[in-house]
Amino acid sequence: MSDPVPDRQALARLGTQVRARLAADPAVHRIEDARIELFAVGDFLTGDECARLVAMIDAAARPSSLHQLDYASGFRTSFSADLDPRNPFVAGISARIDALLGVRPAIGEPVQGQRYLAGQEFRPHNDWFYTSESYWPGEARRGGQRSWTAMAYLNAPEAGGATAFTLLGFQIEPEPGVLLLWNNALPDGRPNEATLHAGLPVVSGAKYIITKWYRTRHWR
Repeated sequence: MSDPVPDRQALARLGTQVRARLAADPAVHRIEDARIELFAVGDFLTGDECARLVAMIDAAARPSSLHQLDYASGFRTSFSADLDPRNPFVAGISARIDALLGVRPAIGEPVQGQRYLAGQEFRPHNDWFYTSESYWPGEARRGGQRSWTAMAYLNAPEAGGATAFTLLGFQIEPEPGVLLLWNNALPDGRPNEATLHAGLPVVSGAKYIITKWYRTRHWR
């Protein structure tokens, strides 16, 4: 009998592998909450690297979208920038994240940048895919379910813009150079509902981040 949760075994294996890797790294701090595997790394990016990434995002920014929801829906009102994976600088950042997690580069999506101006937000959402939705067969072919998320802050807005884990009741304020990592699955490979999170509205200034998502199979 097939497992009703697609990619469950692969998600469980990746969880075990990355969990052990991060636990052995003294630079990685686990945020204590039994409901989620959430980690932080301080000073993962230097100030110069953050500034360079901000400039690259500004040069390539376009209105963000989310599967069937477009920008006009108001659900995700940031701007996104697909950073060129062939750019040596971008490739180096991407490789450092891969090495930190100890995963094969082939399962990683390209690094994406996001920019939030005053009033912009990303309402509560999960990074993993809902396999009952019409988009899932396409995502299954492109690399399967998302396993881990890596997100780095490039600056601190003047006010607002925190990352809120809405079901867990806490939020993380942006701090330049800090990398957040979280497992989108439970240890047994089922999607973890507790990873629901939001980019709270920026009140003043702007917020810049980069994000890299990992799949269970080769990213196509």
